[in-house]
Amino acid sequence: MSSFTLKAPLPPKSTRAGKTRRQRHPLTLAATALVATVVLLPLCATILIALSGTGADWPHLARYVLPQSVATTLHLLVMVTMATAVVGVTCAWLVVAYDFPFRRTLSWALVLPLAVPPYLAAYAYAEFFHYVGPVQSALRALFGYTRPNEYWFPEIRTVTGAAIVISAVTFPYVYLTARVVFIMQGRNVADVARTLGAGPARVFWRVLLPVARPAIIAGVALVLMETVNDFGAVQHLGVETLTLAIYSTWLNRGSLEGAAQIAVIMLFLVFMLLTGEQMARRKQRFHSGRASQMKARPPRLRLAGWRAGAAFLAGLLPVLAGFGIPLAVFGRFALNRLEQFGEPAMTEALATSVLTALATAILAIAAALLLLYTARLVRTRKMALLVRIATIGYAMPGTILALGLLVTLARFDNFIDALAREYAGFSTGLLFTGSATAVVLACAIRFLALAEGAIQAGIEKLPPNLDEAARSLGRTAPASAATVLLPLLNPAILTAGILVFVDTVKELSATIVLRPFGFNTLATYVYENASRGAVEDGAMAALLIIVVAIVPVILLSGPLMRDRDA
Repeated sequence: MSSFTLKAPLPPKSTRAGKTRRQRHPLTLAATALVATVVLLPLCATILIALSGTGADWPHLARYVLPQSVATTLHLLVMVTMATAVVGVTCAWLVVAYDFPFRRTLSWALVLPLAVPPYLAAYAYAEFFHYVGPVQSALRALFGYTRPNEYWFPEIRTVTGAAIVISAVTFPYVYLTARVVFIMQGRNVADVARTLGAGPARVFWRVLLPVARPAIIAGVALVLMETVNDFGAVQHLGVETLTLAIYSTWLNRGSLEGAAQIAVIMLFLVFMLLTGEQMARRKQRFHSGRASQMKARPPRLRLAGWRAGAAFLAGLLPVLAGFGIPLAVFGRFALNRLEQFGEPAMTEALATSVLTALATAILAIAAALLLLYTARLVRTRKMALLVRIATIGYAMPGTILALGLLVTLARFDNFIDALAREYAGFSTGLLFTGSATAVVLACAIRFLALAEGAIQAGIEKLPPNLDEAARSLGRTAPASAATVLLPLLNPAILTAGILVFVDTVKELSATIVLRPFGFNTLATYVYENASRGAVEDGAMAALLIIVVAIVPVILLSGPLMRDRDA
C-alpha cells in the first residue's frame, strides 16, 4: 500500500506569480495608480460640476446656445470629414500607385501641413483672403474693380471657411494612415485583381479602398478629435462650436456649471469619435498583419505628359494650401518686422515656450517610462487597463481639460492654504493655479499618450527577457532598468521628447485658460495679437512655431522617401 502526504491545495501558478510581482513592486504600482488618478481627476471634476449645478443656466443653454453650437459643430465635422478623406486618400493613392516627376519629394512634403496649427492657418487665411489681401487686391487690379460691391468674393469667416482651413492642415493624418496600407496591400492584393483583368481605377475602388477603410476611418477620427479640440481657429473665424461655447459660457457669462454641462455633451461626442478610432485601429492591425509579409514596394504606373502634370499639381495644391499660404503670409509680415525678434515681449514668450515645453517633455517621458516599465513588470489585464486610462488625456479637448484641472488645482490650493493658516500661521497662496505648473501639468496629461506611444514602439523592438536576464545576474529591477533598458531606449525617448516638445509649443486651448497673469508662450503671443486685429505683429512668433513643428516632419521624411520603411 503506497503512502502519500496530504497537502493543502496550492493557488494557481499564474495567481502566485501575479501576486509575487505585485508584492515586489508596490512603489511602481502606487506611482502608476497616481498617474492614472491625476489624468482622470480633471475629467471627473468636470462631470461632478455639471451634475452638482443648480440647473439655472440650463434653460438658456438648451434654448439659445446648444442648438446652434451642436448643429455648427456637426456641420463642421461632416465637412472636415469629407474634405480630409478625399484629399488624404487621393494624395496617398497618387504617390503609391503612380510614378511622375517630383513624386518622392511630394511623398514627404504632403506631411508639412501638420507643422501648422489650425489657429495659425486661420490667421493666415483670414489675411490672405482679406479685402486688402493679395487675392482680392490682384482680382481688383485684374478686372479694374474699385469697390467691394462691384464683385462677389466668398467669405472665409463661415463654417465652410473654417472647414477648409482645418482640413488644409489636418488631412496628413488620413494621408499617412492610408499611404501605409496602400503600400503594404498594393503588391499582394492588387496584383491578384490585375491578373483577373481589372484596370487601375477598378482595382482602387473595388479592392484597395475597401481594404484601406479601417485605416482611413482611424485617420479621419484623429482629424475630428483635432477639430473638436480647436479653439483659436473657430474663434477667429467666428464659428460657434461647442468648444467656443464652453469658453464663452465660462468666462463671458461667468457660469462654470453651464460650461461643465456643455463639456459633458462634448465629452460624449469625443467618446464616440474615440470609440470609432479604436475599432478602426483593431481592424487596421488585422489587415496590416496579414499584408506585412510582402516587403517589396508596390508597382507604379509611369505617367507622362499632361497626366504627369495633373498628378503633380494634385499633390502640390494641398501642400500649398496647408503649408505654403501660412508660410507666405507670416513670412511677408515677419520680413517687415525683423526687429521684433529682439523685443523683450517676444524673447520672453520664446523663453517661456521653450522652458514650458522642456518641463512638459521631461514630465511626460518620466510618466510614460513609469507606466511602461510597470506594465513590463506586472503583465496583467488590470495593469494594461491602468496604462490605457493614464493615456486617455490625448482624447480630452484642451478646453475641457483646462476647466476640470483648474477646479481641481484650485481646491487643492485652498486645502494646502487652509492647513498652512491653521498650523503654521501663514498663507501659501495659489501654488499651482497661480503659476506655470498648471500649464505644464495640463500639457503633460494631454500629450502623455504621444510619449507612451513613441517609447512603447522602442520597447517592442527589445527582447522581452532582456531585463530579466540582468536581474538573474543579481541586478535589482530599478538597476537593470537604468543600466540595460534606458540606454537601449535612448532613440525612442528622444523621439518622444521631440513630439511632446513640439505639441506643447503649438498648444493653445488649455494654455489660454490656465496661464497665470503675465505668462505668454509663442502660441498665446500670436493669439493676443490676432485678437486685437494685429496678426502681423505676431508673425515672427508664428514662424517660430512652424519652424519648431517641422522637426517631426524631418524625422518622418527619411522613411517616407523609402516605401519599404514607411
